Amino acid sequence: MSSPKNTLDELRIDRSQLAEPSSKAPLLVLFLVGAAVLAGGFWWFTRAKAAEVRTFMVREAASAGGASRTVLNASGYVTARRQATVSSKVTGKVVEVFVEEGKRVQQDQVLARLDDTNIKASLHLVEAQFNSAKSALEETRVRLKEAELQFKRTTDLAKDGIATRADLDHAEAEAQSLKARLQRQQEDVTVAEREIAVWQQQSDDTTIRAPFAGIVTSKNAQPGEMISPMSAGGGFTRTGICTIVDMNSLEIEVDVNESYINRVEPGQGVEAKLDAYPDWVIPCHVVAIIPTADRQKATVKVRVGFEKLDPRILPDMAAKVAFRGAEAATVASRALTVPRAALQSLDGRDAVFVVQNGRAERRAVTVSAARDEEVVIASGLAAGERVIVGTPKGLSDGAAVKESKP
Repeated sequence: MSSPKNTLDELRIDRSQLAEPSSKAPLLVLFLVGAAVLAGGFWWFTRAKAAEVRTFMVREAASAGGASRTVLNASGYVTARRQATVSSKVTGKVVEVFVEEGKRVQQDQVLARLDDTNIKASLHLVEAQFNSAKSALEETRVRLKEAELQFKRTTDLAKDGIATRADLDHAEAEAQSLKARLQRQQEDVTVAEREIAVWQQQSDDTTIRAPFAGIVTSKNAQPGEMISPMSAGGGFTRTGICTIVDMNSLEIEVDVNESYINRVEPGQGVEAKLDAYPDWVIPCHVVAIIPTADRQKATVKVRVGFEKLDPRILPDMAAKVAFRGAEAATVASRALTVPRAALQSLDGRDAVFVVQNGRAERRAVTVSAARDEEVVIASGLAAGERVIVGTPKGLSDGAAVKESKP
C-alpha cells in the first residue's frame, strides 16, 4: 500500500509543462512572418518583367502584279473642303478669346467676345424711349376715351337745343385729334421696338460663334486687339479670330497633266500614300474632275476622296496617288503584309503576336502568299496594328511587353 504522500504528488499539476508552449508561441509567429517576407521578396525579384520587343506596323498592299494595273501616278495635297477664318460682322476691340489651337468646337459655340460698352448704352437708351412711348400711348388712350364721352354728351345736349353747334364741332374735333394722335403714337412704339431689335442685333454681333463644327488650326487674335471684317488699319487690325477646319471634309487635290486626263474618270479607284506614312496605303476614289485647265501648268485639278477618314490624315499633308484601272478596281485585293519573322505556328496554324495595351496577344492569321522576306495576310489582322517581329523565346499570350525604340 502506497503512502498518502505519493498519492497526493500524483494529483498535483505540473506547471512547467503548461508554461512551455506559451514561451514558444512568439517564436512561431516570427518564423511565419519572416517566411512571408522572404516569399514576397522572392516573388518581387523573380516576377515576370515586360519583355522588350521589336514591332512592325501592318500595312496594306495590292495583290501581286497590282503595279502593272496602275494607269497613272500623281501627287497632291490633303485639303479641307470646309474651312473658314472666322471674323466679326462689326469692328471692335477683342475682350475675350475662348479657343486655342487644336481645340474641337461645335456649331454656334462662342469663340470670342468684343467690347460692347457703347452698344449696351445705346440699347438702354432706345429701351427707355420705348417705355416713354408706351406711357404716352396709354395717356392718349385715356384722353381719347374722355373726348369720346364728351362728344357724346355734347351731341345729346345739341339735340335738346342746350349746346350750340360750335360746342358740338369742338367736341368732335377734339375726339378726332386724339384718335389721330393715338395712331401716331402706336407707330412710334413700333419704331422704338424696331430700334431695340437693331441695337440688340448689334450687341449679339459682338459675340463671335463657330459657323460649323470642326477643329481650330490657328488662333489669329488676342484680347486687346482690334478686329474688323474688312482689311483696314494696316497691321494693327486683325481680320479674323481663328481658323476652323471641318475634318470630315478632307480630301486630296491632285494636279494631273492634261495629256493624261483621259485616264481619269469619276468614281475611279485610287490608292494614296501620305509622305508622313509611306507604308500606309489608303483606299480612295475620284470625286470629281474640275472642268477647267490651268494654261500655265497645263494641268487639270482632280478631287480624290477618302473611303474612310483617319485621325492621322491632316490638312496640307503631301500625298502620292495611283489611279487604278477598271480591272484593278474589281480584282485588286486589300492584302496586308508583315515580315516573315513575325509569323509563328500555333497548333498547325499560322499566328502572330499583336501588341495591345502593352501586352502580347496571340492572333491566328491566314497567309495567302509569300514575297521574299514578307508574307501576305488574308485575314486575322487590320491595317495599322503592330505585330512583334522576332518573337522572344517563351513569350506567352497576355505577357507584358515593351516596344523597343528604333
